[in-house]
Amino acid sequence: MDNTQSKSAFSNFINNKILPPVMKFVNTKPVKALQDGMVYALPFIIIGSVFLILSNIPIPAVAAAMKASGWAAFFNQAYTVTFGIMALWAAVGIAYVYVRNEGYEALPAGLTSMATFLLLQTLNIANPLVGAMGKAGTGITNAAGKTVMSGTAVAANIDKLPHALQGFLTSPVTGVINITWLGGQGMIAAILCGILVGWAYSAMIRKGWKITLPEQVPSSVANQFTAMIPAGVILIVAMLIYAAFSAFGNTDVLQLIYKLLQTPLQGLSDSFGGAVIIAFLVPFFWFFGVHGGLIMGGITSGILIPNTFDNAALYKAGKLTIAQGAHVVTNEFYNNFINLTGSGITLGLVVFTLVAAHSVQFKTIGKIEFVPALFNINEPFLFGLPIVMNPFLAIPFFLTPVIVAASTYLVIRFGIVPPLNGFAAPWTTPAIISGFLIGGWKMAIWQTITLLMSVGIYFPFAKKYDAILTKQEHDKAVAEAAAGNAEAAK
Repeated sequence: MDNTQSKSAFSNFINNKILPPVMKFVNTKPVKALQDGMVYALPFIIIGSVFLILSNIPIPAVAAAMKASGWAAFFNQAYTVTFGIMALWAAVGIAYVYVRNEGYEALPAGLTSMATFLLLQTLNIANPLVGAMGKAGTGITNAAGKTVMSGTAVAANIDKLPHALQGFLTSPVTGVINITWLGGQGMIAAILCGILVGWAYSAMIRKGWKITLPEQVPSSVANQFTAMIPAGVILIVAMLIYAAFSAFGNTDVLQLIYKLLQTPLQGLSDSFGGAVIIAFLVPFFWFFGVHGGLIMGGITSGILIPNTFDNAALYKAGKLTIAQGAHVVTNEFYNNFINLTGSGITLGLVVFTLVAAHSVQFKTIGKIEFVPALFNINEPFLFGLPIVMNPFLAIPFFLTPVIVAASTYLVIRFGIVPPLNGFAAPWTTPAIISGFLIGGWKMAIWQTITLLMSVGIYFPFAKKYDAILTKQEHDKAVAEAAAGNAEAAK
């Protein structure tokens, strides 16, 4: 009785004290805009990652042939304008969703956010000669990727030129958009830009800061005039902010946000503790009936997707190692390990129901869950078994993703398997296949091992719970038979 009361007290504490503020935060306008707005970037991330693999096929002979034929350059072009500018898609999508949720015409807000995001950054790039010069320079390569002049030779030849010409050749290239800030490095700035533009745009429309045209004017034209004042105010403010940072700080907003905010957050997420905490919180929220995957995915995507982007860039450059700065915890680590076969990594339960279960309830739900589990969907288990608020299955439900996350972090960190390559496998990609796509055959083998971990952890708990269900079903059948006999005797 005391044990039941303590469980009830703990459940009440979670439901009354912990979940309400969490759900209040999750349902705020900025977080909802972030969750739904990032979805608009996903198609470009997934399609772009396919081009990334095609341009860097992990078979040396094939990769060399692709570069020599020129096709690698075409695939790189497609990668750059899809995956490579994902922060731009995020800036547009987040502002769009924010204003759409407020009930206003949303596309102008998304375009305003895009313009603001570009306006806040310095429109120049370092001269390619600077990176090519010196002993540590890349040198000059041809279309096939072969170095035709070393960095030392480049520097020696530049030094022969007059100083004025040297300065001209090595000065930054101006009047261009630096795509570095349109990718992973600009993601946090893009999120903030999208949220702030969406908020400011909606507030001005709500207060009537708009040009209203006669009813006879077509709505397609009138809507653009409606957007003119809010967009103009936002862009003017953004220009003044850019001018202030440029004049007094010799920098821009995106560089400052990356240095002070994004770099520490990426470091925090890409740690052993970060992996374990994320892995624990997903099933924790689910256990109390709240969509843990949606909550944690929305909160962490802005940090983990840049980690994915950084790994993709290293993979593209042939430098995908921990020593070269590759991340362990990426968005694919979250999708394809922490949530493998569904939140809680419940494949072990599926296997138990198919080979060892005796209760009708376990067998029936197991048959229903088998196919969805192949595509990382386990709602039939969560609500049908159920796992939600079920103390018999709480320990393996919490423990399995934590053990998988911790062990996966360690085998990548210590070089047993390579870091994830940046390929954005859709979260519904079946296990083992997804492992091969995101990290090659070694990762596929490791993913198989994690599935065996799930089986080993769930089996003893599922066996005990199955015995309880079997006894309940037997007692119910006996009671019904007794009631039937009594009725017949009458």
